[in-house]
Amino acid sequence: MRLTPLSTLSLLTATLGFSLASTAQAARPPAPDLSNSEFQQCLDGLQNSSKFRGVDSYTFNSYRPSAPDPSVIQSLNYQPEFQKDVWDYLSALVDKERVEDGIRAKRQWGDTLRQIESRYGVKPEHVLGVWGVESNFGQTLGKKPLFESLATLSCFDRRQSYFQGEYANALKIVQNGDIAPSDMTGSWAGAFGQTQFMPSTFLELAVDFNGDGRRDLVNSVPDALASTANFLDNRGYRTGEPWGYEVRLPEGYWAASDRKDKKPMSYWRGQGLTLANGSPLPYDLDSAGLLLPAGNEGPAFLVGKNFDTFYSYNASENYALAIAHLSDLIAREDSSKTDFITAWPTDDPGISRQQAKDIQQALLNAGYDIGEVDGIIGDNTRTAIQQYQTSRGVFPADGRAGQNFYRLITQNGLPMNAPSRVNTYGQVNSSQVLIPAPADRMGQLIQQQSTQKVITPNTNAPAYSPNTPASNARYRREVGSDGVVRLIRIN
Repeated sequence: MRLTPLSTLSLLTATLGFSLASTAQAARPPAPDLSNSEFQQCLDGLQNSSKFRGVDSYTFNSYRPSAPDPSVIQSLNYQPEFQKDVWDYLSALVDKERVEDGIRAKRQWGDTLRQIESRYGVKPEHVLGVWGVESNFGQTLGKKPLFESLATLSCFDRRQSYFQGEYANALKIVQNGDIAPSDMTGSWAGAFGQTQFMPSTFLELAVDFNGDGRRDLVNSVPDALASTANFLDNRGYRTGEPWGYEVRLPEGYWAASDRKDKKPMSYWRGQGLTLANGSPLPYDLDSAGLLLPAGNEGPAFLVGKNFDTFYSYNASENYALAIAHLSDLIAREDSSKTDFITAWPTDDPGISRQQAKDIQQALLNAGYDIGEVDGIIGDNTRTAIQQYQTSRGVFPADGRAGQNFYRLITQNGLPMNAPSRVNTYGQVNSSQVLIPAPADRMGQLIQQQSTQKVITPNTNAPAYSPNTPASNARYRREVGSDGVVRLIRIN
């Protein structure tokens, strides 16, 4: 079974999962101090163990790490994505940008996908859904050296036996000549390639679809997509069936969320369920289980066997739902609306990756050192959000990047009754007039500039004093062609 950063914790600690109630983030633990002598002794023992029997000495020693990587143990014990509400999780994985990328990939690789469907019986959009969620269609493959990561996980902390097997399998992949050693990079947990296979899954199910004699899931898109289809087929994919549907529950209907409790579609029709748009349930699915990722008040789904195969790729129902939803939007070639028909039960929905970038740029503009603007809300960004929330009197200051915070920071503290200047996709127009707020660093700089007198050679104007009242200076927010947000004074 495949293991990625999003599934590691669910396999390591079965009692943990996605929280639907808490959005507060636990503090990231410090990187542990790992003994290199203990690490090298561990590797000596592994080389002579039964799990490494198929790995020759040359391969083992050629790629033997010189030191452990403490950051992978830190990641093992810190999984903030497991605390995300389902709407936050899905909004980051299924947004307008990813759907449009998927539509382009569908057209570019159409012939290959049709050949894959002919051989494995898996719909092209389902393969694309996995590809998009796993690596953003090959754009995000992971940069961690696999041998260092897997060797460290093999010698420290928990589940060492599992990772020892994956370490041995990674070495076998290079030894077999399928992947170049320089391409053996990926997630901290050892997943790699266009569709993020673990080494054991690679040896079991990777295929050479382009016929070059190598199973190269890093550089060959046909190999990666066909291997994904082979995985889904091997896990029980049913050709011709949908993954399921979004449905509408009858008024006052209550049921537990249990996708494993599959019942005939005639049962669900008898219960009064319809498609989310009110149409009768189709007849192209034999049986399905009810999935309520946010309870009875949120979107509801009837999911079949193909949804279960998505789940087997990564043990998370939210993950499987992201693949299912993305695949539907790609199939319809429609990026205009990425929400489900039924709204999530929240007044603060999640944000897209572009909106995450806007938040990060606004925080940089406000003087917060968050690092790179990459659309990934990590520890630095969450800390900056907490500080910004505190400065504006927002309680609780939970560090969450939702629509409410997006509006707060991109509108730069506009009064609550200010006219809305938001476009179709919830983004603030570049001509937005801003009123600087003094609580953040950018606001302070703006106010300082607005209070200073213009000094000319013919005047002796007083120097600026921090106690000088701010003028009514106003600014507009402009987004340049380079993507940088700037504040331009207009009076």
